[in-house]
Parts: sequence; C-alpha cells; structure tokens
Amino acid sequence: MANTDSPVFYEAIGPNEGLGLRVKQALLIIGGILALAIAAKLKVPMIPVPITMGTLVVLTIGATYGPLMGFSTILGYMIVGALGFDVFVNSSAELNGLAYMSGSTGGYLIGYVLATIALGFFARRGWDRSFLTMAGAMLIGNILIYIPGLYWLGALYGWDKPILAWGLTPFLIGDFLKLALAAILLPTVWKLVGSARA
Repeated sequence: MANTDSPVFYEAIGPNEGLGLRVKQALLIIGGILALAIAAKLKVPMIPVPITMGTLVVLTIGATYGPLMGFSTILGYMIVGALGFDVFVNSSAELNGLAYMSGSTGGYLIGYVLATIALGFFARRGWDRSFLTMAGAMLIGNILIYIPGLYWLGALYGWDKPILAWGLTPFLIGDFLKLALAAILLPTVWKLVGSARA
C-alpha cells in the first residue's frame, strides 16, 4: 500500500504550482459542483428504486480531489443548495434550500461530506490504485453516508418506523453497482497516466 503522501489524481494533471495551480483548483471545484448538481438529477431505471448518480460522483470527487479539495467542493455544493438552487436529488422549485436540507435527506447530505473527506484520505494513501482497496474505500464511504442518513431518519420520524426499508435496503443493489464501477474506473485511469504517481 502506498504511503500517506501519495498524490491524488488531480495533482497528476496540469500545473501544480503558482497561478496555474490556483486556476486549475478553482475550475475543478466549479466543475465538481456542477457535476454533483447534474448527477443528483440523473436517474437510471432500476428495481426496486431508480439508481441516482449523486453518491457515485460524491465518492469519485473525494477520491480524485483528495481531502482538502474534495471538502472544498462538497462544501461549495452544500452552500449552493442552501441558497435555494435546485441541486439536490429531490429538491424542486417548491422545496429547496435549508428547508429541503433539514428534511428527510439531511443526514445523507452530512454523510456526503464525511464520505468525501474519507475518500480523499484513502486516495492520499494510494487506495485508488487497485480494485480491492478502491472497493474497500467506496464501501466505507457508502457506510459513512448511510450512518448519519439513517440516524437522521430515525430521529425525524421515530425508530418505530421502518427506517431501514425507507433509507437502506432499496438502494443496496444500485450502490453495489456504483461501487464496482468506481473500483474499476479509478485504478484503470491511474494506469493510463503511467508514471505520473511515481
């Protein structure tokens, strides 16, 4: 396994110092926020529920951006959403901003932040360079999304309600497919950049 100073993917492309680095970082953060907003609205038909792409992009940003850039991007996304823009999975013109964020998905949004930071730290340790370690990182990231998400649902609606049936089991198949996709994709992309991470 790589050491704790392994570069993350965004550092392997483009400038890494001076003004060029700052411009690259700003563009990546803006691009990441846009990708998150678009992915939140993309739904792939699936049984029992459609697969949304939001979690895949959240975890991928963490793994490719690292902890600091990943946190900056997910924080920017949350700020845009808090300002009332329709950037979340089920937000709308009628339900958005802080009202939406404090509703049933609030815990999952907290989990997005935790998972992004965690995936960034795993990438710093080189976990994104092999299928097995990337799959493990994605699994931990998903767990970090579900823990506050399910706790929030229980606190909001009561633990006598079918919390797992509402907020976990319908999404497991889709999350497994997204985990496998990311676990294949990121190590493959690293191989394409060759010695950039040496």
